[in-house]
Amino acid sequence: MPQIDDILSHMKDIDASDVHLATGSPVTYRIYNDLVRANERILSKRDVELLIYEFLQDEQIKVFEQTSDLDTSYTYPGFARFRVNVFRDQRGPGAVFRIIPEQPPTLAKLQFPAVVARLAENPRGLTLVTGPTNSGKTTTLAAMINHLNETQSKHIITLEDPLEFVHENKECLITQRQVGVHTRSFAAALRACLREDPNVIMVGEMRDLETIHLALTAAELGLSVLGTLHTRSAAQTVTRLIDAFPYEQQPQIRVMLSESLRGIISQQLVRRADGNGRVAVLEILTSTPAIAHMIRENKTQQINTAIQTGRRDGMQLMAQHLQQLIEAGVVSPDAAAGMDNPKSLVADEQLKPELVS
Repeated sequence: MPQIDDILSHMKDIDASDVHLATGSPVTYRIYNDLVRANERILSKRDVELLIYEFLQDEQIKVFEQTSDLDTSYTYPGFARFRVNVFRDQRGPGAVFRIIPEQPPTLAKLQFPAVVARLAENPRGLTLVTGPTNSGKTTTLAAMINHLNETQSKHIITLEDPLEFVHENKECLITQRQVGVHTRSFAAALRACLREDPNVIMVGEMRDLETIHLALTAAELGLSVLGTLHTRSAAQTVTRLIDAFPYEQQPQIRVMLSESLRGIISQQLVRRADGNGRVAVLEILTSTPAIAHMIRENKTQQINTAIQTGRRDGMQLMAQHLQQLIEAGVVSPDAAAGMDNPKSLVADEQLKPELVS
């Protein structure tokens, strides 16, 4: 049994999401937002090499030695799968393991509103899940895919780097491809998808102009495209998508986006008041004629107002959802204040005093 399994086996017991191996530091776990040392034993360069090289394949070791970076996954049989990044810094090699639950989550377990299921069920168009790193975007997408897998009969193609949640075929046929293993790049895989008879394409990361353009094109052609961006609000997401293109192309892209966008889910994770894990605070935009007009006419500064007044269409600002969670006792004001830019997330008239102290 690889020695790394002894380190990973403690993660569920302490409810850790990540474990860090770094030359010159002890084994360190992330428990919610805090880093906690397992002990005081300092890992040497040789210690870390033994831990990571024991489970890597020869070809992966070769890539890491040449580039000093490697994204991969690791399965601890009978326990869990892990997303792994192996790197090198000034002290030596290191790695970060993020635990991936054995079974994909459900929208019900995540306690998401019904509008998220409706967005997943859209037969065509672009739906985005956004947020900063470690905000649960992958989990949300996995729950949306799982919902389709249990309720509809479709061909779903997922493009990921690396492969995280593994979906068994239920009602759907699910094809999962890992960038760097099963395809050269997100863009190359997206081009190939158009010839693979999909109904739904999930793009794990829309990280460059070509990928964004191909995703928009696929949505415009009548496919359902799910993707992620590292943006912190719905309005910022719309702006980021358009600004990714050269200025002379932006009017055309605004028209494409106004016609193909179905929804945006922006989220952050906040510690629960009872200490039992974290809860997702959601901002939700759904496509309406008014939203489409704002995008087409470059009036994105009006999107927040449209979301705030769009509850009948399932929309909500992150500020509104955060306030609901505080009032329900799910999140404490102190935890809410620890969110990114809490003052900008919560409108002045909705603030409790504790949030702005």
